[in-house]
Amino acid sequence: MPDTTRRSTPGRATPALLALAGLLAAAPAFAQADAPAADGQTSFNNSCRTCHALNEGDHRLGPSLAGVVGREAGSVEGYGFSSALARADFTWDEARLDAFIENPDAVVPGHNMKPFPGITNADERALIVQFLASGG
Repeated sequence: MPDTTRRSTPGRATPALLALAGLLAAAPAFAQADAPAADGQTSFNNSCRTCHALNEGDHRLGPSLAGVVGREAGSVEGYGFSSALARADFTWDEARLDAFIENPDAVVPGHNMKPFPGITNADERALIVQFLASGG
């Protein structure tokens, strides 16, 4: 009786092995597409979430940051801002958020975000700002 078992030939890939190799090769591209959002959320969680939430109306020690980009400073309904932020005459944009996260005292002297000293790492600030601008 002839031997009908299939043996692989060295140096020859099966279709299943080729498909698996293709998936593994593409995996880093999929992971990189989600990396900035994941990194931004991680940075937000590590630096901001203790005092701020992303759900509208969910005010904690600080106001909700839902929709912060494009919002007038000191204007969230139901949150008691410092007089400095209540008097601030600007709208939050990405550049202003970056500057505030870097050094809140330089942007709004007299704010109540103490003892937050700011974040000096530009890459980390960029991730947080991008995360907030995307809606979190």
